Order: sequence, then C-alpha cells, then structure tokens
Amino acid sequence: MTDPALTERLRGTADSRLGEIVDRLDGFLAQDPDLSFQVAAFHDGMPVLDAWGGPHLTGDSVTVPYSVTKNTIGLSIGLLVERSELDLDARVAQYWPEFAQHGRAHVTVRQLLSHQAGVPQATPALTAAELLDHHLGAERLAASPPFWYPGSAFGYHGLTIGNLASELVFRVTGRTLHEYYEAEIRAPHDIDFFLGLPPEHDARKAPTLPMIRPVADASPMYSSLLGPRVFLAPGPPVDLANDEVSWRFGHPAASGTGTARGLARLFAAAVTGVDGATPFLSPETVLAIGQQQVRGYDEVLGQPNRAHAIVFQKPTASLAFGGPRAFGHDGAMGALACVDPETGLAFAWTIARGPWPGGADPRALALATDLGITLTA
Repeated sequence: MTDPALTERLRGTADSRLGEIVDRLDGFLAQDPDLSFQVAAFHDGMPVLDAWGGPHLTGDSVTVPYSVTKNTIGLSIGLLVERSELDLDARVAQYWPEFAQHGRAHVTVRQLLSHQAGVPQATPALTAAELLDHHLGAERLAASPPFWYPGSAFGYHGLTIGNLASELVFRVTGRTLHEYYEAEIRAPHDIDFFLGLPPEHDARKAPTLPMIRPVADASPMYSSLLGPRVFLAPGPPVDLANDEVSWRFGHPAASGTGTARGLARLFAAAVTGVDGATPFLSPETVLAIGQQQVRGYDEVLGQPNRAHAIVFQKPTASLAFGGPRAFGHDGAMGALACVDPETGLAFAWTIARGPWPGGADPRALALATDLGITLTA
C-alpha cells in the first residue's frame, strides 16, 4: 500500500471537503510527537477519510482497541435479528436453558445484551483461562448468582458480555461468535478486523502502549465496590492487548485486532453498505439494535450518566459522538468506532497510546460529531 502524504506529518487520503479536519489532525501530530493514530470514515458507504500519523503506527498496523471490539458482538447479534433467528424479547433461557439458574428464568435477550442481567463477573471471579475460552466462562456465569435482581439496574459487563453473547450465539447457530462473525460478516465484507488474529498478519501487529498518569492525579482507580471485582481477574495478570494468548483468541468484548479502516468499514457495511452493495442490516434492525435500552447510574463503573443500546454505547454528555441515533463503542485506551444512521457516517479511531484517564479519546469524540456535520452540510 502506498503512503500518500496529506501534510508533512499526516499520511493517507481525505475527501476534498475535509480540509479543516486534515488541518486538525496535522495539528494533533504537531502538538505531540509521540501521538500515533489511525482514523477512518465512510459516508453513505463511500470512503472519505483514511489517515494515520505518528511514530508507532502505519496505515496497515493492527492493534487491539479493547472494548471497541464489542461492536463485533452488536453487529453479529443484529444479523441474527435481521434473519429472524434471534428475538430480543425472548427469554435467554429459551435458547440457553442453563442461564435460568439463580432466578434468571425471566431475563430477556434484550436485558442480557444491555448490561441488565447482573452478571458482570462470576462468583468466584473468572480466571483468564476461563475468560479466554469459548464456553467455560459462560458456564461459570450461568452458575453464578447475579449481583442485582436482573432488570432492576444495569452495570457494565465489560468482559463477560463477550462470553455471554458468544454462548447465546452458539446456542442459536451451533457456531461460536468468532466463527459466525468470520463467516457471515468479516470475510464476506472484507473487514480488516479479526476476532483472533491469523498468524499471517502477525507482522502487522503493533503494541498498545501504556497511558501516562499525571503525577498530580490521585483519583481512585475504581468508583464502585463492583469495579475491582469485575476487572481484576485472579491469578497471573493477562495484558488483553499485548499478550498473545489474548489477541490470538480474540475475546469479543476486549481483544479483537484490526485497523481503523476495518472498523469504519464494518459499520458502513452494516448500516449503509459499501462498494455499491446493500447493507447487511435493514433500517428496522439498525433501529432495533441502536435504540437506547438503559440510561443512568452504572453499578459497575459507578458513573451517573451512562447509556446502552443492544451491546452498543449511546451518546451521553461525557461520551458525545454523533447525533441522538448514533451508536458504537469506545475502548479503555482511547479508541472509538461508531455509526450515525441519520448522517450516514461510519467512523473509527485507533491509537497507540491513549490519553489519561482512558475511555474514548476526546479528539475522536469531537471528530465523530464534526465529520457528520461537515459531510451533510
């Protein structure tokens, strides 16, 4: 692939309407010589931005964007809904009988996939080996009591939603979520984002670099009692982004691997179509999976204004991307991928070293909104 220069520091391609955006991206690089990012966008199915810069990434580098990976879950679920193989209002136990343990017989698919089921962690907590397994983690979660009465509250199932959704997909299709995503979405639509990086792409893998905590920042790591229980697994720690055991498996909630170009194309293929093809989700399904299901206090994150659709995040004051119908997901270390069905914009941002304290890079959030405004003006 050639590396055309947009500016002295920024490489790639950009639509002629995006001069201000190109200048902004170049300014980011000028201000921080260590900054390395990829940014990509499609508008109404056409590529309008594919740019990168900095010392740590090329246009073809693949990274683990942490929870941005959850977008693969949401769109795989969407395809099952599109094909009438999965009913969001059916009880989970209809597909997965063992999930009915501990008073969960009434829990719907809709509740499970919008972080309401009360199983953000197993009891005792999942080991890394159980988490990075197609079935063991799900079996443990089904056998564990919920942390709240399902449906009475919601809390971010930051890792376990990957195990729960994968088991649900398996019970519906007979295939793991990895297999379903690969065969039905990634390969047919040429998506450069993998659940489990194939060895032939190993040379492209770039590490995710640690955030730098300001010396003056003394804020606690977790804001709720559940936070440490959910995110601190027993046993030797596993670096989800950099340890091969993680990215080779490709946990669907946290350790998929790919490019910003691939993530933006993933959303475009689903919602607007790419290369002249029909999108793989109808407007009715896009509305169903992208519609807000919960908003308010998150029992796991301890934050007062969080919102979710079916798996996806919805925009809030602290996570402002796109318009009111936009949906997508950020990652712990700064990445973001989202789509706005009203503007037709599919957007993705990946970054080698995200800004403290984590979550979506504010620069990416602003870009996701401003690109939609610019391209529909």
